[in-house]
Amino acid sequence: MSERFRPKFDSQGLLAAIVVDHDSGDVLMLAFMDDQALAATRETGFAHFHSRSRGRLWKKGETSGNVLTVREILVDCDQDALILRCDPAGPVCHTGADDCFFRKLEGEHLVPLS
Repeated sequence: MSERFRPKFDSQGLLAAIVVDHDSGDVLMLAFMDDQALAATRETGFAHFHSRSRGRLWKKGETSGNVLTVREILVDCDQDALILRCDPAGPVCHTGADDCFFRKLEGEHLVPLS
């Protein structure tokens, strides 16, 4: 049975978007989308997000060229979070790492994954 898509944005007009690699299933990053970012993503097939630090829409890879081609959008049961299954065109993290989750917490320290 199909249900109508009615995204539930939070009080700041955002919802969480978890980006995973379409082929491997690896978690690549977490970002936030507003209605404009969600619409741009659906229209273009490239991941767009709301930059909280810049207060504006941004296309992932707009300066680096490391765009995320969205292959599938999964919606959670409450429609307040998404998983974007993507094909990355290069490193995803702004640090140059393949993904944003390259460290683990050990006690009070962040330790690089080996």
